[in-house]
Amino acid sequence: MAEGFDNSPTGLAELIQRVGQSRDKAAFADLFNYFAPRVKSYMRRLGADDAQAEELMQEAMIMVWRRANTYDAARAAPSTWIFTIARNKRIDGLRRVAFPEIDPNDPTITTAPEQPDDIVSGLEVAKQMKEVIQTLPDDQAEAIRLAYYEGLSQSEIASKLGTPLGTVKSRLRLALQRLRSRLAD
Repeated sequence: MAEGFDNSPTGLAELIQRVGQSRDKAAFADLFNYFAPRVKSYMRRLGADDAQAEELMQEAMIMVWRRANTYDAARAAPSTWIFTIARNKRIDGLRRVAFPEIDPNDPTITTAPEQPDDIVSGLEVAKQMKEVIQTLPDDQAEAIRLAYYEGLSQSEIASKLGTPLGTVKSRLRLALQRLRSRLAD
């Protein structure tokens, strides 16, 4: 750190403002040296392993460099501003893991065209299902149709048919039992 480095909130705010206004590399070096270990430690406390914590710290500090001109000392203390950036980088990282972006050109996720045997087999199963459903009592067949072909929930079926929810559940349960036993034959 530079000689005479002032790590008070006012001194840190001045460093951020120098970075934002004139892209002062020495001021950023002082900010980095002061905050980098603290941000990395914060990332570790949030559950990141050492490598993740290091990467998130670097991303946060890069964002500090890029966004220093947006810092407003009247709205937040320097540490609050920097740790908020770091926390947001952590959240972004978790979102990337939870919801990875899908590359539509990735050959590993393309589906192969259906084979003729699969199409015929699917048609045969559909024909069998239709025949078996036709053997069900009308109320059970209607419940199956609404649940599995129209995608309605049990409560939506009850509302549509004007039937108690328990009755719909019973009809679906009985219908599925009959379907299983008849398709097993």
